[in-house]
Amino acid sequence: MSTPPSSAQMVERIQKNPAYQRLREKRNTFGWSLTIVMLVVYYGYIALIAFNKSFLAQPIGSGVTSVGMPIGLGVILFTVIITGIYVYRANTEFDAIIDEIMKDAAK
Repeated sequence: MSTPPSSAQMVERIQKNPAYQRLREKRNTFGWSLTIVMLVVYYGYIALIAFNKSFLAQPIGSGVTSVGMPIGLGVILFTVIITGIYVYRANTEFDAIIDEIMKDAAK
């Protein structure tokens, strides 16, 4: 009967695993892509506020609200949606890969 690996041995095995390296690259690329998209949307909205206030101030319909309100709400909803996308992918694809890596490291 073999003894289970120590914590240090587990960490070393995980770090040397090619699947772990691919996971890190895939997760980092995906995370940075979503970050860049979010920054473009958020700072695009801020730039619109700074440089085209008249567009955002246009009333919609009978003048109850302005164009800026639904666009701002869209920025908030976009944030929630991309967070959901990341969580979904992390809980399906990434967690499955992590489980395989942990099983390999425990051998």
